[in-house]
Amino acid sequence: MDYDVIVVGSGITGGWAAKEFAEKGLKTLVLERGRMVKHIQDYPTANLDPWQFEHYGAKTQQDIKEYPITSVHYAFGEPTKHFYLKSEEQEYIQEKPFKWIRGYQVGGKSLLWARQTQRWSTYDFEAPQKYNYSIDWPIRYAELAPWYSKVEKFIGISGTRDGIDAMPDSEVVGAFEMNKVEKAIVSSIHENFPDRHAVIGRCANLADVKEEQLAQGRTKCMARGKCERGCPFGGYFSSNSSTLPHAEKTGNLTLKTDVIVESIIYDEATGKASGVQIIDAHTGAKEIINARIIFLNASTLNSNLILLNSKSKRFPNGLGNDNGLLGRYIIFHNYRGRITADYPGYEDSYYYGKRPTQVFMPAFKNIKTTAENFKGSYLIAFSASREGWGRSVNGAQVGPEFKDKLTEPGKWKIHMMMQGEVLPIYENHVRLSEELDKYGLPKLITSVSYTQNDVDMMNDFFEEGEQMLLKCGATNIVKTDHHIAFDRQPGLEVHEMGGVRMGNDPKDSLLNKYNQMHLCPNVFVTDGAAMISTSNQNPSLTFMAFTARAADYAYQQFKEGKI
Repeated sequence: MDYDVIVVGSGITGGWAAKEFAEKGLKTLVLERGRMVKHIQDYPTANLDPWQFEHYGAKTQQDIKEYPITSVHYAFGEPTKHFYLKSEEQEYIQEKPFKWIRGYQVGGKSLLWARQTQRWSTYDFEAPQKYNYSIDWPIRYAELAPWYSKVEKFIGISGTRDGIDAMPDSEVVGAFEMNKVEKAIVSSIHENFPDRHAVIGRCANLADVKEEQLAQGRTKCMARGKCERGCPFGGYFSSNSSTLPHAEKTGNLTLKTDVIVESIIYDEATGKASGVQIIDAHTGAKEIINARIIFLNASTLNSNLILLNSKSKRFPNGLGNDNGLLGRYIIFHNYRGRITADYPGYEDSYYYGKRPTQVFMPAFKNIKTTAENFKGSYLIAFSASREGWGRSVNGAQVGPEFKDKLTEPGKWKIHMMMQGEVLPIYENHVRLSEELDKYGLPKLITSVSYTQNDVDMMNDFFEEGEQMLLKCGATNIVKTDHHIAFDRQPGLEVHEMGGVRMGNDPKDSLLNKYNQMHLCPNVFVTDGAAMISTSNQNPSLTFMAFTARAADYAYQQFKEGKI
């Protein structure tokens, strides 16, 4: 059977593409290389308590052996490991250390994401050209703003409206609260650093719920801190709880699981793609499926892999790759810098629940003024909490007295982190190996690393973060480079982007302003692979906005018979 649209991948962007096309009446096929995961019924650990797990939720040495890459991810553990990929399922070659975190199932990593959702600003789209570190974005914030609104209203974003131009306001459904210590820190920052803002984070967890989410069968976030197990309440946005069920209700969606897209097939006669070749993940059988439109949403590195492997007489180096830039300019976020500190006082105060976000401070350097020591921008996120179980206590280390002390909260601790923009450079890339994986596909080679700019940015964060903490009365300030101290490698932030970047000129980009391939007009790439730069903001909301916008454009082109 032929389809109007093939969507490769069922994660955050694939789910949005499926929803948009199915709503518009197009017969839409979603191809997922992993297994079926249905909302609620396939979240086996969602309501289990620690004592109900054999190892109390901890990862074991066997887990580390079976998941040598993904087991280092912050959300990996006994309750979540079924949503992660075992390395043997898709081997790749690390020319430079890179942690490729993958979740192959319906919903993809939308079941595992951290759900922080800030809009990119005017500065983010203008910065690469303004500061001369990449090609110009073919789009500006004003063009994307209505698509941000469309996505936000549907998925539900918690946060406040703050009027900060470096972090534009979202359509929000209420907000989570700061605790007393966080409010004290924010007050100090605003008093001592008037050019800086600190606000409660914006996230795709429902602090409140509106009609759009109720219609999806979702309800408020319970602040349980178990999001990565799958939320039976639909308290956070995932493809499983939101976009895919919505698409399914139209009757226009077909979902095929356990199929690996080997390549996109190019038709020399029409100058367009005719379909995709797939491999059955269990039998190895191959099949060709045809469609008028192809949306590639396999996640950044897999989208690069598929296009690089889509070779033809016209495109011997990969689909649309006349300029040789396919797979180049891979980017990610700089999470290296962390700061901890003690905060004296407030021993009579505590907080409720496990709030799914932190306090965020939008970027304040390389926004309106230029920093002399680094390019790009960084935001700061922090939280304050009281030490609990596992802390050291004075006095007896066994017996009733020890147990009683452990039931009392300890001192207040501050945890601060940076999220920095990594500059796109030609040398950071992925390419195909001559070695084949278990499915007969070329293994991907990752050659991605930090640069001196990342170190300089981190050091600036250390200086600024320490000054702000000192002003608010924090003590015992400790600064840590997680790359050095904990072997944190690129990839662990799971914000990899680039390789199939957008642009105005086919000579230095692969996609146009609508995420459409310059040289193959019925193929669109709307996941992280399309990005030119990283901004300092979390990327997933922007991916979704680009996807909704591109789907609308593709539909209009389809109706006019242009693709």
